[in-house]
Amino acid sequence: MKKLFTNLTFWVLIAITAAILIGHFAPSFALQPLLKSPVKTKLLGQEISIGSTLSEFLAGIFISAVKLLINPIIFLTITLGIVSMGDLKKVGRVGAKALLYFEIATTFALIIGVIVALIIKPGHGIITNNLKGDISKYTQTSFSWLKFLEENSTLQVLIVAIFSGIGLNYLRFKKDITDALQVIAKYVFKILHAIMIFAPIGAFGGMAYTISKYGIDALVPLAKLMATVYITMAIFIFGALWLILKYYRVSILKYLNYIKEELLVVLGTSSSEAALPSVMEKLERMGCSKPVVGLVIPAGYSFNLDGTTIYLSMCMIFLAQAFNVHLHAGQIVSIIGILMVTSKGAAGVTGSGFVVLASTLTAIKVIPLEGLALLLGVDRFMSEARAITNFIGNGVATIWIANNEKEFDRKKMDVAFKTRIPD
Repeated sequence: MKKLFTNLTFWVLIAITAAILIGHFAPSFALQPLLKSPVKTKLLGQEISIGSTLSEFLAGIFISAVKLLINPIIFLTITLGIVSMGDLKKVGRVGAKALLYFEIATTFALIIGVIVALIIKPGHGIITNNLKGDISKYTQTSFSWLKFLEENSTLQVLIVAIFSGIGLNYLRFKKDITDALQVIAKYVFKILHAIMIFAPIGAFGGMAYTISKYGIDALVPLAKLMATVYITMAIFIFGALWLILKYYRVSILKYLNYIKEELLVVLGTSSSEAALPSVMEKLERMGCSKPVVGLVIPAGYSFNLDGTTIYLSMCMIFLAQAFNVHLHAGQIVSIIGILMVTSKGAAGVTGSGFVVLASTLTAIKVIPLEGLALLLGVDRFMSEARAITNFIGNGVATIWIANNEKEFDRKKMDVAFKTRIPD
């Protein structure tokens, strides 16, 4: 019993359950004002956003605290990883493999999303008359690669860290700097562990805000779309990602059990950022080398958004069905092609998913932009599925590339999973 009460997973589950109950039966409590106005600022390259209501405040404080550590951890992990790797050709090879993997995985995710949406037809029967919802802030913002690079601080830090790691290899006093960075890294991770103790509070705030603001009733009209999205995400995780890990004899179920605490944090906060530093540490502990983790996870956060690409492709087909727009094969292929490019910027642009959807709808020019209003009410409820799938997908990518590079220690994995996996 004592072990149960000291288990973080137990408390996160309790927090999420309590949040759903309070959000449904006492929404005014979760939405009571705590600050006069929301707080938005930028610190250490990360946008800090704390809402004015009680639930938003609790979620915002936790997510913002973790966000502050993301860039330092990425910089330290990559820089130290490249220095320890030594062989710069290997750094380039790992990076190239990662980008190729990301493109194949996300393209496959797009195709799965389109196929399932065409089979289940979640948009059929949706009433599109008198659509309500302000979509102007999304349609007025067009996607651009320049804005993607400017706003994506994670990608900027990744680039700086790569050059720093390469540069350190040519310095005479490399060891002194490396030792100092290792000491800093040690204390940064200690701070992370302290922050993660408050994960149940963050999960409570995030889930309470979602349920209290939108209400469970908001799910009913678009329940078919939500169900289709969640089913497709499950097919991708337990189908495609299962096959990828099976190639190197790694159990997807044991891996998911290994990161269950992080998954619950992502579920409660609807943010994969909330558990990003923690999963980097866990991947190293289960046998992935530090350089591979440091290169793949940050890059994947920008370019390997499996859940987001599934969601975007399904929403495009959903809106076409809702407006009775028949898409011929050429238009479907065009949608997949455009999303292959625009979806890569979904993590770096404010309004992300809606901006990408709006820019794709504008390019296709056959589905009304007003259809975005249909998605405003339920988008928040599907963000959990997107975040969790993105999170799992990046972990799987790291494990696959580490194995492919022979930078994976199966003995560490066995210890981490606590059961021997037969050869």
